[in-house]
Amino acid sequence: MAEDRGSPWRRAAVWVAMCGGWLPAPALAQATDLAPACKPVDAPTVRADPQACRRRYLLQGVRESDLQTLYRAADAKRSGGDLDGAGDALDCAQAVAGAAVGWPTDYELVRRRGVLDYYRECTAEALTRFRRALHLAQRHEDRAAEAKSWNNVGSALRRLGDYRGALQAFLASLRVQRDARDPALGPVLNNIADIYRDLGDTGNAERHYQQALSEFRRIGNKIEAAHVLQSLGALALEAGDPAGAERLLEQALADYVEGGERTYQLRLHAELARVALARDDAVKARRWSERGLALAAAAGARPPAPLQLQAARAARLLGEPRAALVRVKDALAQLPAQDSDRPALLAELAADHEALGEWPQALAALRESENAARRLREARYDREMKWMQLRFETAERDRTIAALAAENRLRAASLRQRTLALWLTAVSAVAAVLGLIVFFLRRQQRARLAEAARQARLAEEVDYYRRAAADLGVDRTRLQAALDSREDAVLILDAGGQVVAANRSAGRLLGQTGGADGALPGRALGELLDEPAAAALAQALARLEESSAPQRFEFRPRDGERLQARLSETGQGEGSVVLGLQPLAAEAAAADPAPAPAPIEVEHDAGDEEMRSSFRRALVELMLAVVEAWERSTGQGRLELAEKSRIWRVTVDDGRLRARAMERYLSLAKLPRQPRWRDVLRSGYYVLAECPLEEAVRSELQRHVDAVLTYTRRHALV
Repeated sequence: MAEDRGSPWRRAAVWVAMCGGWLPAPALAQATDLAPACKPVDAPTVRADPQACRRRYLLQGVRESDLQTLYRAADAKRSGGDLDGAGDALDCAQAVAGAAVGWPTDYELVRRRGVLDYYRECTAEALTRFRRALHLAQRHEDRAAEAKSWNNVGSALRRLGDYRGALQAFLASLRVQRDARDPALGPVLNNIADIYRDLGDTGNAERHYQQALSEFRRIGNKIEAAHVLQSLGALALEAGDPAGAERLLEQALADYVEGGERTYQLRLHAELARVALARDDAVKARRWSERGLALAAAAGARPPAPLQLQAARAARLLGEPRAALVRVKDALAQLPAQDSDRPALLAELAADHEALGEWPQALAALRESENAARRLREARYDREMKWMQLRFETAERDRTIAALAAENRLRAASLRQRTLALWLTAVSAVAAVLGLIVFFLRRQQRARLAEAARQARLAEEVDYYRRAAADLGVDRTRLQAALDSREDAVLILDAGGQVVAANRSAGRLLGQTGGADGALPGRALGELLDEPAAAALAQALARLEESSAPQRFEFRPRDGERLQARLSETGQGEGSVVLGLQPLAAEAAAADPAPAPAPIEVEHDAGDEEMRSSFRRALVELMLAVVEAWERSTGQGRLELAEKSRIWRVTVDDGRLRARAMERYLSLAKLPRQPRWRDVLRSGYYVLAECPLEEAVRSELQRHVDAVLTYTRRHALV
């Protein structure tokens, strides 16, 4: 019985399932925490009583043996979900080890506490501990410990959304293991394959999965080999090959059965049922889900939510929506409120109510599903923003350290200069000629040192300004990866209307079907539209500059259906624009589009309003200083600044070019209500990095930049 994908309810349910609930296994690990209570890594802790620990865990009094016993106890409690009990066991291990521990014990305790933080969803804290363990292993040249720590660091970075950093860490682990001729290469190869899969690089993902499979089979580890086969099956299904996916998953199931591994069999039955539904074979999907449910009943275990979900879908497609409704409600009753499987189950609940004609209940379930998916996405976004803030603070600390190191080098050079001067002064007492030579050499040396110091400082400042401007820009790789996970058509535009990132759905609606994203990024969106549509886009962008309220308009791309577009700012002063597209229904094509919602007025107390006014004045003063420094150093006007920096949009107004968006930042009266402060800072950094400024002009411009940064850091805007 084929699923009716044309129904509006069904399309909405599929969207929620893809965006919020039914994610690949690696992504599920990133979307389970909404508000973790994480302790700082260096927070003071109460030291456990060694004698009480020995009595509680029946220790024998031999330190090495006792530590291994406590490690096993911590692992057992962590596997059973008792994370506090696992932390108590590690506290006891710290107390039993004592203060005079060797570095291997220190390394193991730090790494295990990092693993515990990882399970608690305190990923930033876990990353800090993993890096400390890595430094210990590198300092003592323990290759096995170093490889393990690199692997831990990669796992933490992957959960934080830093896929590039995670891939580098996993590759470093693989390199260390190969240098040490470590035969256990399967886990890190599998992790590398998972990263490539997250990045959408199917070819590299499959190649590394095959290498990991060969490694596991070579050492006779059938369970881990079955894990890899399961990942290959999911990869084949994502690539549109359900027949190949079914073959790989059935092979993995046979290995699980042979190895006696029941827990993984339940999830695998759910995957096989999902593959059957993808092939529109609801009967086979029911057969697989019933086998999984029977296996769970025989083991006395609760069926996992994905298995319940596939069983309910099969029942609904076979004409039993009431039975599907009961099963979904039972699964939801057993799930925590923050579980990542909840949005998909709620979407299925809406579909079941729809099949029964219970429209109000279906609408309520669908709204709840969307809210649950939104909360998970917001939690992942908050975690990634916390990681970006940590990276920024680390970069600032590294810059301070580098500045101190440069200052030390200058002091050392100055000390050498004074030593040389004293020596030459002593020699000058011997003869007047030598004195003159000493004087000349001292002048030359000082001039060279002063010039070298000035050039070094200038090079460091230019490099810092370029990096700061790049950090304030849009991370296109992460933005593209985030958009590819969405089903709705979304593009990100810069202030000039150029496409920064777009997903596949947007490419299809605009008739750009080549490549993963239609080769849209880097192109001006107006080039893909006819003249009326391009004019409507330009007018909407102009209106968005005048008001922060979202702008709506309709247009028809070349050789495409009529679309409704919604333009809105991304927020946080980034200067980017979000363009959402959706087909315009035939019956609604003649209707006027819904008016954009009015901006929400936020009440501020007197202190906040005064701070806001000061910040706005600082922005205007910085922009005026930027334009003045540009004109004094280059002899060109503000229009050339907008064109060359590519930060501000240049438009044609009454037959002449104008940078209207930039001009609004040159007057406090015209300043937007929600100013794009990042673009103002980027303009300052651009002029500081690219223009040959006089020292007084550079100092004045830097003073204005520091004034704006003070406000942004005070309110955690960066």
